[in-house]
Amino acid sequence: MKTTREKVLEAAQNQSVFRASDIQDATDPRSTLRRMTAEGEIVRIGRGLYALHDAEVGTNHSFVEATKRYPGGVICLTSALFFHGIGTQMPYETWMMRPDRKVTPNREIPIRFVYCTGAAFSHGVEKHPIEGMEVSIYSPAKTVADCFKYRNKIGLDVATEALHEGWRAKRFTMDELWKAARVCRVQSIIQPYVEMLVQ
Repeated sequence: MKTTREKVLEAAQNQSVFRASDIQDATDPRSTLRRMTAEGEIVRIGRGLYALHDAEVGTNHSFVEATKRYPGGVICLTSALFFHGIGTQMPYETWMMRPDRKVTPNREIPIRFVYCTGAAFSHGVEKHPIEGMEVSIYSPAKTVADCFKYRNKIGLDVATEALHEGWRAKRFTMDELWKAARVCRVQSIIQPYVEMLVQ
């Protein structure tokens, strides 16, 4: 039978970032985590978040941290654009969509929230495996529609660039874009830009 320490190391090897709840069938994992951190076997990278010293992290690591910290959210806007390789935006903070406002941003993780409910929240959610974890990220079409919906937060220039670059790179079809635009209620806003796009 595996010890709690062995289970901690197993969780650390399967996920670049883990927390006590990821350690299955373990007796008092938090005390083991504290001891292993004090002994230098693992590092505490945030409140309740741990990793191996040499954990392999990629360019989307911040999405894993955000998802661990705020489960149920969806990576959106410029963060989703970056993930899909659309445009030139390099977000310095992670954008996440939430269906409720019962969260407080943690200063240890640079993150910004936007909020919506119903179909506007659930439409276009894709699951992507990143560093051993399943991360929810909006599809390219939904992301572009969201960029127009939240243009006052990220800038209209970002939204129009996302539309042009996403279309040029064939990241979405016009049908997918219009479905997302209807859900986000931005058809009339996006239409003139689409007309210029397809001329």
